[in-house]
Amino acid sequence: MDYLVRLAQIHESFRKPELEALAALANINIEFLAYADESPFCIIRLQSEAAARTLIARSILSQGIYELWGSGVDYPSLHADVTARTKVQWRRYRDCSFRFTLDGFQGKRSPSSQRDVMEAFQYMGFDGPIQMNDAELSMCIFEEYERKARTPKILHLGRLIASSGRRAKATYDLKKRKYISTTSMDSELALVTANLAHAAPGRLFYDPFMGTGSFPIACAHFGAVTLGSDIDGRSIRGKKDRDVVSNFVQYGIAGRYLDGFVSDLTHTSLRTARYLDGIVCDPPYGVREGLKVLGSAKAESGKAVVLSNGELAHLQEGFVPPKRPYSFEAMLDDILDFAASMLVENGRLAMWMPTANDDDVELAIPSHPSLELVSVCVQAFNKWSRRLLTYRRLPDAQVDSTAPRPQRTYVAGATADELNSFRRK
Repeated sequence: MDYLVRLAQIHESFRKPELEALAALANINIEFLAYADESPFCIIRLQSEAAARTLIARSILSQGIYELWGSGVDYPSLHADVTARTKVQWRRYRDCSFRFTLDGFQGKRSPSSQRDVMEAFQYMGFDGPIQMNDAELSMCIFEEYERKARTPKILHLGRLIASSGRRAKATYDLKKRKYISTTSMDSELALVTANLAHAAPGRLFYDPFMGTGSFPIACAHFGAVTLGSDIDGRSIRGKKDRDVVSNFVQYGIAGRYLDGFVSDLTHTSLRTARYLDGIVCDPPYGVREGLKVLGSAKAESGKAVVLSNGELAHLQEGFVPPKRPYSFEAMLDDILDFAASMLVENGRLAMWMPTANDDDVELAIPSHPSLELVSVCVQAFNKWSRRLLTYRRLPDAQVDSTAPRPQRTYVAGATADELNSFRRK
């Protein structure tokens, strides 16, 4: 059966990968018959209406899904296609309450023109009452225009099957969240990231750069059990009346948050074994301040610091461990190594990283023999952009253990500017 997905016209490069990820999560076969980043109307083929409801239920970048009743380049061809496709269904809805709406993209009609368009479908013989709220049959006419054109270039008629999960975007809006910071990921992209990573009930998800917990919260919304860590314990502990835990309490999902702890991915305290179902993260790029990891840049870094009273400094309350500058490219490879050693079979890693625009130095997409790159989504800003990379942990039987991993040459240096080329222009 063919369906029309009404997409949100935002984050265009994320929309198709999100639908593909949700189809894979629910084991749904999906075929894209018509899709373009420039259009909010996507035509897909699914095996059943139940599959359509399951697919759209948690989509963030869609508004709803419709059973496609017809398409055309003008209204005569649309009416002909509607008749050919659905005439046998009209009797089923003859006595139902119904409504018609019109959804125009890059064009609009006056109220009287809209009424004329809707009344032209009277031949379908719906005799039930017109009911604008909670109608049993909700039909929508979709019109897509070329920019500044007076007539639409393509038309569709669809029967509403179900609305999407996009309302969660407002539920988790950062403006309403109790505890955030300047680097908290906005709710929409956090939820999309969780979808691409296949967060779901019965799964364990981890964010090694959790900050104020945007990703663990998004994963918990979809039912996953979450935990996280950060090199800066202050972001986890928060203030006396608000912290990461208070965010989970605010949304009623505290039962899905295991804990947060202070840790550095290069010195993780997690037991090395493949038990994580997903890893979601937005590692620090080191643009505003240099990227750092635990350790000391001094030659004597391996020696424990002894205080004047003979006690070890790192055992004292309030001890702040030393940190040293680190290369972002090396951090990316560390994340992939960590994911390969911790993810279960077919577990997913969803990781953000900067990309290049104009004069910025482009960062290559990292690879790992045990991880398959599933999708690359790009969020463009004014003068730069960033990418969301999604990987799948391959089954061991599909990993070529003899294939050498490409060796990356990291920039030598002792400062953040020397170690990270994208900080220099």
